[in-house]
Amino acid sequence: MVVEFGKYEIDTWYFSPYPEEYANVHKLYICEFCLKYMKKKKSIERHKIKCELRHPPGDEIYHTTSRGDLNSQAEDPSTSNQTRAAGGKGKPQNLSMFEVDGRKSKMYCQNLCLLAKLFLDHKTLYYDVEAFLFYILTEYDEFGHHLVGYFSKEKCSAEDYNLACILTLPPFQRRGYGRFLISFGKLITIKHTYFLKICMLISERTLRRRAKVSYHAGGERR
Repeated sequence: MVVEFGKYEIDTWYFSPYPEEYANVHKLYICEFCLKYMKKKKSIERHKIKCELRHPPGDEIYHTTSRGDLNSQAEDPSTSNQTRAAGGKGKPQNLSMFEVDGRKSKMYCQNLCLLAKLFLDHKTLYYDVEAFLFYILTEYDEFGHHLVGYFSKEKCSAEDYNLACILTLPPFQRRGYGRFLISFGKLITIKHTYFLKICMLISERTLRRRAKVSYHAGGERR
């Protein structure tokens, strides 16, 4: 199967469980913004006129447009990878990262997983996306944000894995984006762990304070 995705025609590598009516098509047309899939060229052309989405349906949590932005984020472990992703010439691409909740944007995340399965052999998650957060990396221009790759992460992981799944689309491979996504995943985990520790510390102090007040109040009543 061949996928037409934005300006790219991509040969797929593996089977993906799209609905049966799409299983035997030679070419699948996928909107690069909302990830809706279609069987006919005319359908995707009509859809492009109507589709209002120009970026992933989530919160933009990372954004860079210039070398200066990267220098100002020297503490970010993904910074060096960002420069490599731009070809190592010191002039990075315009990149954004969006955090998309699988529960709030279920259809988008399901379509993303179906697209990813075309290039991942062992991916098993397709439709049960509510328990995951998806971090979508895009290159953007005046036409919108173009999907480069993504990684997903469980909202509550007993093993505290950094990544549940990771993919860089074939047209963007060998450009450093995979390293960028891995570094960003580690950064998200570090910040999440630090936030949880702060919350636990605040809760513990609050409980101690309330217990102390209750103890003294009980003593006064006696």
